[in-house]
Amino acid sequence: MKRIENFKSIIDKYKIIFFDAFGVIKTYQGLVPGVEKTFAYLEAEKKEFYIVTNDASRSPAQLADGFHRMGLKAITADHIISSGMLTKEYLDLKVLDGIVAYLGTPDSAHYIESSGLHTLPVSEVNSNNIDKVNALIFLDDEGFNWQKDLNIAVNILRKRTIPVIVANTDRAYPLSVHDVSIAIGGIASMIESVVGKQFIRFGKPDSQMFMFAYDLIRERGPVSKKDIVMVGDTLQTDILGGNKFGLDTVLVLSGNTLPHDADTRIRATGIAPTYICDNAVVELGEFGF
Repeated sequence: MKRIENFKSIIDKYKIIFFDAFGVIKTYQGLVPGVEKTFAYLEAEKKEFYIVTNDASRSPAQLADGFHRMGLKAITADHIISSGMLTKEYLDLKVLDGIVAYLGTPDSAHYIESSGLHTLPVSEVNSNNIDKVNALIFLDDEGFNWQKDLNIAVNILRKRTIPVIVANTDRAYPLSVHDVSIAIGGIASMIESVVGKQFIRFGKPDSQMFMFAYDLIRERGPVSKKDIVMVGDTLQTDILGGNKFGLDTVLVLSGNTLPHDADTRIRATGIAPTYICDNAVVELGEFGF
């Protein structure tokens, strides 16, 4: 584990860069200051990069559009690998008909709809259609009534033996420097303990997420894990997941892990990144622009 001040010196060692999104590229305030320089550098050097994210709230095209509106044009839909894409792959293989009920926004249901399945918000499940519900998916922490719809979800799972997919494993996300909000992964864990069933999880730190990304990039040409580095702000998802999959990892201190408690968290969790860096910013002067 090395503390490195110069982010460029890290990514120069690798052919492909995996970035987490929230806390690395953007925060609750917008883009991490200066991060657009990093993507200008990557494009200039013709380095491959991908946003490997647990965000299943919107489609890759919508996620890319969000970056574009913040002024970061380099990130297009084909650079985004989300946990929602794994959810779609699972549905294509395992759920062939019936209703897929979901907790989330209508935008987050994109992944289900693109599989050709009938989608239904949990709030619209009732005694007339519950027998047709063949899967339940936790997609996003917005778009539903927490008290009413979580109770409906519990009772669906009491009455139906169906697969339950958690498309975003994040338990919380930062609202500000000092506060966090419960994410859909945290909600799913609560429901899981109530109903006593084991849910299927897609997203970091699970290896399926990294294998999915790895398989996608290998379709374009030969690459080994030594060619890839994972850049993230959270030890328990980005860094643990990258480490488990055999990738080098960079912990940046611009999001979930703050500079003053990084060492304490690393010691407490035993999750050690390959490198620690203040942020994922390449200074323009470093490559002569």
